[in-house]
Amino acid sequence: MKTKLIFCSVWLLVTVSFFSLTAHAEESQVVVSASGKVSVKPDMAEFVVVLQSNAKSAERAAAETAEKYRRVQAALRLATVPLEDAPTASYTVSPNWEWDQLQGKSLLKGYTARHALMVKVRSLGLIGRAIDAAVQAGVDEVQSITFSSSRYEELRQEALAAAVGNARRDAAVMARAAGGRLGQLIEVGVSQPPYAGRPVMEMMALKAAPAQTEIAPSEQDVVVTVTSRWRFIASPAVR
Repeated sequence: MKTKLIFCSVWLLVTVSFFSLTAHAEESQVVVSASGKVSVKPDMAEFVVVLQSNAKSAERAAAETAEKYRRVQAALRLATVPLEDAPTASYTVSPNWEWDQLQGKSLLKGYTARHALMVKVRSLGLIGRAIDAAVQAGVDEVQSITFSSSRYEELRQEALAAAVGNARRDAAVMARAAGGRLGQLIEVGVSQPPYAGRPVMEMMALKAAPAQTEIAPSEQDVVVTVTSRWRFIASPAVR
């Protein structure tokens, strides 16, 4: 897979501060934040399918949903999605109450069984096939398609290295502009939001499309931001 490395320096804070390291010594510092970004095209996807049945009894609603579950799982096997990649995300059986105006109270009208599966497709080219298989097998909803990369950890490390390199370059520029030079690194920390596949697509499918469903995600960015502190070495005063 071809990836594109983008260096993105973001100058957030520059400060030269003086503080006591000992009772007799003070040290100036350069503090800088910078980001590294790697763009990549996703190669995996996940989506939620919902199976739902309404019946007069809880047992009947559960039985009908269980039959749908068996059909959907069998269809997913034929679409090359293994059982471990289609686990249960949630399962509920709940009563349906309806307010009766004449009697002035809620009446039990039946039960709803709802079974949601989280389906993972590890080859993006098969996402449409998996969705169509689930729809044809009788799912009631297809929801929340998210995309991700199997190379995420590798890409995160690339972005991290880029962020540290950008921080060093920015700090060196600022030290020279302040009339000195950059000293050794004192401290560096990383700030990174939790990774989530993007984009997210909300979908509902009640019947199979005439042609195979096609899904085309855009590139995603893995961004890492670091904050660093460096010693500032002032140039000797000219007499």
